Amino acid sequence: MALTREEAQRNAAIMSRICDNIEIVMLGKRQVVELTVMALICGGHILLEDVPGVGKTTLVSALAKSIRCGFNRIQFTPDIMPSDVTGFSIFNQKTREFEFRPGAIMSNLVLADEINRASAKTQSSLLEAMEERHVTVDSKTYRLKEPFMVMATQNPLESYGTYPLPEAQIDRFLIKMAIGYPDFIEEVKMIHLGDRGKKAIRPVVTGDDVLRLRSDAENVFVSVPMEKYIVEIVKATRNSADLSLGSSPRGSISLMRMCRVYAMYQGREYVLPDDVRYLAPFILAHRITRNHDAKAAGRTPEMIIDQILGSIAVPVGEYTLGD
Repeated sequence: MALTREEAQRNAAIMSRICDNIEIVMLGKRQVVELTVMALICGGHILLEDVPGVGKTTLVSALAKSIRCGFNRIQFTPDIMPSDVTGFSIFNQKTREFEFRPGAIMSNLVLADEINRASAKTQSSLLEAMEERHVTVDSKTYRLKEPFMVMATQNPLESYGTYPLPEAQIDRFLIKMAIGYPDFIEEVKMIHLGDRGKKAIRPVVTGDDVLRLRSDAENVFVSVPMEKYIVEIVKATRNSADLSLGSSPRGSISLMRMCRVYAMYQGREYVLPDDVRYLAPFILAHRITRNHDAKAAGRTPEMIIDQILGSIAVPVGEYTLGD
């Protein structure tokens, strides 16, 4: 059933209320907050590559408090084990049976801090949870709570003691972005506010509300020309002379899902080309691999995506249902 304009505008107001609540502590970072909330509604995960102390933990903690959900933080280090993430079975001598002890992944929102400091074996323990929404321990499968999202942070790869994330894991992140330093005025407000902002955050929606928003987003209309436009952009990454590896079909699916949520956030019941052009760098830049010549020329993934967007004709026509 197609989403109506009234339903889209009502949902946009709910999403804005979540963003406003998080902005109590995330001052001057509206775009980051909006993308985070939209990723949660999409059911996707976020990868943040940034320096310490810019508010990554504060962001996910404020999001969890805003929707009355569980929140766990995993500090990844070279010696952390997969069982620390997924959980493990322990023998209970009283009952003479094995009992499952849940790992840190068993929550709604999980902050995987400095994920690229862990070994590849530990990193791989997140793959099943991020894609299938469950974990398997000793041949038993345990479903994760919904809504569920992993927000991972990573240090720049030139930092000491880091392990590059494999392509399969990077591809599971819906978006990749950086928070960045606050502006001068915002930082002054931040130190003036102190811890009062964190204490002021109150739940504004429930987990069930988020799941309803997710269901409504699936009913946002995407015309056939818009679907072809998305696929043309993703396919162009596979044929680019600057890239040795383009985006997978998961990139196409992720871009369309995010566009639906973004359109709903704008109070619309249909997707426009501007939605695709705005979100494409966040969705696709981390899914592509530059070749040596592009790296030597200093061409960033975002620059390459922008060039691809400029080379593809924008579909002209009506994008609403029934037109």
